[in-house]
Amino acid sequence: MNIIVKRAVLYYIDKYPKAKTSLLVWYNEFLKQEFENFNELKETYGNASIVGNNRVIFNIKGNDFRLIVSVNFKQLAAYIIWFGAHQEYDKINAETVEFDTKILAYK
Repeated sequence: MNIIVKRAVLYYIDKYPKAKTSLLVWYNEFLKQEFENFNELKETYGNASIVGNNRVIFNIKGNDFRLIVSVNFKQLAAYIIWFGAHQEYDKINAETVEFDTKILAYK
């Protein structure tokens, strides 16, 4: 899968250093995959959940962090919408939370 806006990973690693290793492992594994649909993704990532807007929720570092990714299975592309601690995730709507455009100006 192609991950669009790769600097989002760098941004979130700096923001959440405790998640660095786990997020990088997810990123490197996800890049090597080609999923045609959510069922295929679910076979690899058993804890993944799908919500509206083609968004998939991943548990990172056990269940300490949540990652929201928009996945386009047809184009084998994805982009990170949001990443944060589980407590922060509980305060947002995973279907409607918007990509933080300040990430585009990051490093």
